[in-house]
Amino acid sequence: MIIEKIATMESPLTPPSPVFSEIFSLVSLLFISIIVLLIQRYYLPLRTTPAYLLVPIFFALWLPASMVLLVPIDLASSATVDNDTAARGIWLLPRALKVSWRITYWLTFALTWFILPILAEYSDSGYREPKAKVLDSLNANAQYYLIVFGSGAVGLIYVLISYGHFSESLKSTVMALAYCWGLILAIYLMGHGLVSIPRRLFRDANISGKLRRIQTHAPSVYEKMEDAEMDLEDLELQIAELSRRKGGSVTFFQDWIEELVDMTNLPESQPVRTRLVRGSGEPTALPNVITEKYLAELTRRLMRAKHARSRYVSEWNRLLEDVVKTQKIIDSAASKKLDFGNPSSAHTGFWDRHNILTPYTRYLLHYHVVPYLRLGLGGFLALASACIIWSECVKGLLPSLSVIRYSVVHHKLGDKGQVGFAGQAIAGFWMLYMCAAALISITEVKVWRGRALVRRNTAHESAFWYASQVARLSVPLTYNFMTFLGKELYEDTVFYDFLGQLINLTPLGKWFDYLFPAFILVPVFATLFGLYGKVRNVLGFDGGIAGWGGDDDESQGELGYYGTGTWREGRDLIERELNGTSAAIRGRRADVIARGGSSDGSSRKPILKIPGSRGSGGRSSNGAGPSTPFGTSPTGTGGGGGRYVANTSARRVGGPPSRGGGNSRRGPAVLDDEGDDEGFFGALGHRFKNTIDTIDAPEWWTGMKKPKWMSGDDDDGGSSSRGNNSDVRRWFGGGNGGGNSGSGGGGRIRL
Repeated sequence: MIIEKIATMESPLTPPSPVFSEIFSLVSLLFISIIVLLIQRYYLPLRTTPAYLLVPIFFALWLPASMVLLVPIDLASSATVDNDTAARGIWLLPRALKVSWRITYWLTFALTWFILPILAEYSDSGYREPKAKVLDSLNANAQYYLIVFGSGAVGLIYVLISYGHFSESLKSTVMALAYCWGLILAIYLMGHGLVSIPRRLFRDANISGKLRRIQTHAPSVYEKMEDAEMDLEDLELQIAELSRRKGGSVTFFQDWIEELVDMTNLPESQPVRTRLVRGSGEPTALPNVITEKYLAELTRRLMRAKHARSRYVSEWNRLLEDVVKTQKIIDSAASKKLDFGNPSSAHTGFWDRHNILTPYTRYLLHYHVVPYLRLGLGGFLALASACIIWSECVKGLLPSLSVIRYSVVHHKLGDKGQVGFAGQAIAGFWMLYMCAAALISITEVKVWRGRALVRRNTAHESAFWYASQVARLSVPLTYNFMTFLGKELYEDTVFYDFLGQLINLTPLGKWFDYLFPAFILVPVFATLFGLYGKVRNVLGFDGGIAGWGGDDDESQGELGYYGTGTWREGRDLIERELNGTSAAIRGRRADVIARGGSSDGSSRKPILKIPGSRGSGGRSSNGAGPSTPFGTSPTGTGGGGGRYVANTSARRVGGPPSRGGGNSRRGPAVLDDEGDDEGFFGALGHRFKNTIDTIDAPEWWTGMKKPKWMSGDDDDGGSSSRGNNSDVRRWFGGGNGGGNSGSGGGGRIRL
């Protein structure tokens, strides 16, 4: 009896059981869930984020990640010629695969086209009540849905004309149009990422070149951070002015206005001259009648401004950390020891908080081993990118030449191949790399209405938008990968039976699927040869398509791209920030403007001194002796370089921003708000004033009094420490004429 049972169990007619494969699949899904939660925790605070945001974003990331697991399982389950389960790796029954594909696809479809767009606009709405937020979200998405449904109607008419009946027309049209739009976006983004990922690894292998690129990028980031801060301050001042208004329509929205005041960083008691200290100096006039729509738009703008400021502050802090770390690695070449010190960031990772390596082994790792690892990984990924690009170009005409096909199908039995566990692992790698190339391109592009991923502080609308892009790109990339393997393999899969045959229902969809991926050469060559940077320079874009260039800034030489500045400017700016002088300069500038009002309402021109960088000795960055002041050119276009200082100073006092040229210099700086009205003698007086103010007076000089003829209208004379009336610019027709504010001056010569 026992022998008969054993013979029955070993009979080839007994269907194999996929118990091990099911356990493996469940464990893999659990692992994917943990990874998705960690990604959410990296960009969003889980405790304070509402559930209506966390749950949809979790599924928008989890479902595409599960497709990377489902595709290799589907290939191994369908591509078989016998019951040899050991040769086909992890496999599932066709019924389980079909249910899994239906749930995954339709949930992803609903999240991409309906749930996430509505929730994104709901979170971005400035209204207070949920009902008003929902109506505002539907109104904002009305144009989007009109375009989508209009395209679907055109496609439906085409399918009815070409196919002839309604059996599968509606569903196939909806799925095919969604696939085609996703494929257009996926191919273009993937082509950019296939070049940018290996190139970034190659460039980061050169430590000094990496530091130079960070320094070149620093002025642009700092300027955007300053602009974001001023935009936020302008909105805060507008809210403060609104809170001081009494009576009229404001009384109906008093609670709403108080909530807006609580969201700002303004003090409870506003100083009289706050508008001169904060913001751009161009206050926005309030409407006569305050409406609910106006307050909703003001709330939306305030939330966006706060997140924009958080984005650029986070980017600037990360840039400073990268500079400090890279500089320490370069400096360790002399001492053969590398110590990054105690981590100061609250979000420092586990490996950064625990020093496992010794200073010498850390030096060997970061200075010798890591660069070669980056070169090796960059070369491997560059080869993988070439294989993907080649397979995209030849799959329509010569599918037998596809490299990816031979890397996945290892067991060839007759005209049909069989995918084993090794082929499944390689297929998972190909899909992960294709998805990573497309998704990294989304984060590099800067044209998405200011959306960005910020560590632990991503805006809710940005989180919804990025999650929707991940869901939108997953299905096209999945089916596009399966077409690399040849018809005899992927046409037998459950996924093709569910989606592929509907895409190939019409000749248009079939030719589009095979010919359009060849256009991947357009973004590949554009990124490889820096076409985006050339187009940006021709059109004069400061932002916009700037993100497409990636790390192309050094291809323009030392000058870099428009709006980024030179690496010397970035180096000096970073040194001042690390030495703690940039914050002090901004604070002193605000204090000078706040105290600079005279009796007749005019403001005295503040003169600031910027201390030299560490070890500079008050010399310019090119070692050409004492530095000249920033922004003292009569035209305001940068007689002394240092564009970031000139722009910041001009914006803080409400003047027009100036473009600096030449090398960045360290030393005294003049904050002048006269602009083009200052003449030659006035500028010369400014230079004399800066030179005299930077001289350290000897001890015997402090006890001396200046003569009355130098005291202006001050009858008591005063010691040298009271030098506010001894402005040497008066001798050249500049300044305010001693104690008489507004007399003389104006950069004119006195006769």
